[in-house]
Amino acid sequence: MPVVTQIGNSFAGRVAASLLNAVGLPELITRTREEYEALAIDLARDRQKLQGMRERLQRNRLTTPLFDAALYTRHLEAAYEAMHQRHQAGLPPDHTDVQALR
Repeated sequence: MPVVTQIGNSFAGRVAASLLNAVGLPELITRTREEYEALAIDLARDRQKLQGMRERLQRNRLTTPLFDAALYTRHLEAAYEAMHQRHQAGLPPDHTDVQALR
């Protein structure tokens, strides 16, 4: 089920906005209470539009990195490998940047 969020200073709003961007539904992110209410009412009244959002979410769920557990695992393993290499080289812990994988 798609969600509508109002981005702002709250952690929950920022996380929800990040997730909506990650699944390709940024139009569900609002900036004000008025925008939030208007969008929620619009989706409640327009069942076809809401159904289209649901279908998009279902399709995107299969193709976006957010839901790709294998890709996430490869990134995590690459980070562990980079940290281990630093340790083996006698270097202190530091920020580890992993290149995007596909």
